[in-house]
Amino acid sequence: MSARRRLALALAVGVVGLGLLPGAPSASGTTEAAGAAAPAAEGGYSRTRTVTREVLDADGGVDATLSTSYRMTVRADRTTDLRGRERVAISWTGAAPSGGRASNPYGEKGLLQEYPVMVLQCRGTDDADLPLAKRVRPETCWTSSVAQRSQRLRSRSESTWLVDRYADEADRQPVSGMDPFPGADCPGLDTTVANTHLTEFVSQAGRTYPACAADRMPPEAAVDAAFPPSELAAYTDLDGKGSVQFEVRSSVENESLGCSHEVACSIVVVPILGISCDRPSSPMTSTDRACRKAGRFAAGSSNFAEEGVDQAVSPSLWWSASNWRNRFSIPVTFGLPAGVCDVLDPRAPTKFFGSELMAQAALQWAPAYCLRDDRFNFALSQMPDNAGWENMENGAGPAAFVSSEHQQAGADPVGFAPTAISGFSIGYTIDRPDNGGEYDRLRLNPRLLAKLLTQSYLGSDLGRGHPGIGDNPMAIMDDPEFVRLNPGLSRNVQEAGATLLSLSVSSDLIRQLTSYIAQDPDAMAFVAGTPDPWGMKVNPAYRSLDLPRDEWPLLDSYIPETQNECLKQNPTVYFTQLASPVSTLRTIADALIDAWPYVQTRCDYDTSTSTYKLGRKDRQNYGTRFMLGLVSLGDADRFGMRSAALLTSKGRYVAPTDRSLSAAVGLMRRSGAHRPFTVTQEALAADGDAYPGTMVVYTTAKLESLARPQARQVASFIRIATSEGQVRGRGNGDLPGGYLPIRKTGVTAPLWRAAQQTASAIEAQKGAGTTTPEEVPPPSDAAPPASGDAAAPPAGTPSKAGPGATPTTTDGTTPTAATTEETTSSLGNVLLPVLLLVGGLAIASSVVSQLVGRRAGTP
Repeated sequence: MSARRRLALALAVGVVGLGLLPGAPSASGTTEAAGAAAPAAEGGYSRTRTVTREVLDADGGVDATLSTSYRMTVRADRTTDLRGRERVAISWTGAAPSGGRASNPYGEKGLLQEYPVMVLQCRGTDDADLPLAKRVRPETCWTSSVAQRSQRLRSRSESTWLVDRYADEADRQPVSGMDPFPGADCPGLDTTVANTHLTEFVSQAGRTYPACAADRMPPEAAVDAAFPPSELAAYTDLDGKGSVQFEVRSSVENESLGCSHEVACSIVVVPILGISCDRPSSPMTSTDRACRKAGRFAAGSSNFAEEGVDQAVSPSLWWSASNWRNRFSIPVTFGLPAGVCDVLDPRAPTKFFGSELMAQAALQWAPAYCLRDDRFNFALSQMPDNAGWENMENGAGPAAFVSSEHQQAGADPVGFAPTAISGFSIGYTIDRPDNGGEYDRLRLNPRLLAKLLTQSYLGSDLGRGHPGIGDNPMAIMDDPEFVRLNPGLSRNVQEAGATLLSLSVSSDLIRQLTSYIAQDPDAMAFVAGTPDPWGMKVNPAYRSLDLPRDEWPLLDSYIPETQNECLKQNPTVYFTQLASPVSTLRTIADALIDAWPYVQTRCDYDTSTSTYKLGRKDRQNYGTRFMLGLVSLGDADRFGMRSAALLTSKGRYVAPTDRSLSAAVGLMRRSGAHRPFTVTQEALAADGDAYPGTMVVYTTAKLESLARPQARQVASFIRIATSEGQVRGRGNGDLPGGYLPIRKTGVTAPLWRAAQQTASAIEAQKGAGTTTPEEVPPPSDAAPPASGDAAAPPAGTPSKAGPGATPTTTDGTTPTAATTEETTSSLGNVLLPVLLLVGGLAIASSVVSQLVGRRAGTP
């Protein structure tokens, strides 16, 4: 927490203590009223309320045999400072169990099921004091298809919204929803022969889309849109529980919806209990009878055949008054866009080159620099670590981010200042068979990773002709070694299961990953040519490949012989098509989110040229997804991706958590002042508790010959990054998830002291021997650990129990509590007692407004 933020908070607390702020809660607290928001984790949401379906009988009373009531709780793990494509863990308890579960709950495909929970992103909030244009309503909720919004030319038995007891009279008419009805845009629907209800979409710009046909939807809802549907009709299990990783979209991804740091939005959770039917006609009509249906599928069943469902209890009418009144509206805020510094700061950016491991940290840190006049315009220019190092050495930029020792080309000494602790993850998207949801306990060992990287799986029948490995498994899901570690998964082979989506460029991550493989005798024996216990052999093109290395080569040259006309016109190295590495970790993260492999074996026929062309495979279908990819821990946390537990010693599999990253840091040592901390993979494996993917990111800069202004900027950056930049949070200047905080005390204290020493040496520009004891306070001078600062797992390994439960990890451990260091402020020490004594609301208000007056997110 910055000095300004801490002082402002203290001032507010002081004023509350003097009773000067209206509405301050009592010290004893209050009991949550029905439907009120319950306390949740910082930045999270929790609410409990009773949701109902009330069906009236012929006398106008409530029919107890058809009416239902549930005490439902909805939780979200994060709601503030969200970024585009970030995933929010939404969970619920006490809901009606789903029946006839769709094979794919996303978008239009999720409509053919009963009693799901609809989760959507909507513009606006449920604040009743806001004008209608800023309040959430069905017209501001995003769906990607017409069928999710509008009912067109329905028979009376398919028009149960006509007898919704909570609907306005206007919505009970044969043609309803929009007034006036857009007859010119929606010809043929304005008729009383059949019933039509349109739920239009209103964009942020104010344009109305009637949603009566595909060409009357917003552009982001086009067929084959850039992003797959994020809205879904989610399943509830027999115990009334359910959970999803819901992907939010900012105005960058969805301009029509328009959610941003300036436009308030909500995640709306609509439990589908069924239409609350009005008093029936006499005699009862087909509409009355259809409204009273309670579902044709048993709870917990699936609807793989996509048979028809009872409309009254289906998600197709989520917008109806009966369903909408049961909604949970979760207000969310978005962080500043990535390019905010380019827009709001006219100063030229000072670029630090290098490691993509810093991407998520830099995203939150940059505004804390560029939006303050007393700091510089910091920017991360992402590139391979070696390229970043070379740019720093040749003077293209003042500093570089790297995660390992690099060979110096020049004579000027370079200092390594620990700045962030993060690492790599083997992220995955894997579904359980039989519509069982996502798999969340993946385990991998070095030999399995070696098999993937060395292109030793066949992929498909096209690989069977490869010399020397024709009897190998098609893909990892069919490998007996993988099946033994991860039982119960589908063994249906997909080409994406033959590869690990990885980087095509040099990277310290590749060296760390291949070092992990190189320390394992079984993995290296396999690479050297020894078959595994089940007879699988290494691809001969990779036999005895030297490991570790910074860049992974594509060495195979096998081109299948086939009668397939497409492949005959496009003779290509098949295993290179399978691997298809990419240049950035973010590209891998996006592919995992979408379950869209980069496998380049899709064949399309161009009728205009009568030729075939190869391209990227289609997105994988929900329920059969299987993808593995190398990602950063920061991306894994931001995008809600799961991370595999990796084998260490004694058969233990360790996932990335605070505890396992701390264990790795505790083993690190450095050879001298201003040098990087190192630890061997052998030591990490022998420890048993340390996560093998742990990596320290260093700010590196010259200790001589760097221009004074740049030297001061780099030193300032290091000091800020290792103080307020290590306080976990989601706001500007905070440390995001996916990083272990560097603190003055505890296992990371040596890294903190080293950072301060190197910052001073960079600023002094007198060479490597410019460290004095006075420059680094001893650990005893540090503030005591703050209580209650619970640490979340740094990587995307959501708890199966959902938000609000005690977090657990893949290796069964509980994340350790983190401590918080605060920077001191002489200003706060002087002014705070005075202000508390005076206690004047005008003074406090003035000081708070001056110190925390928002300058586009100034921390």
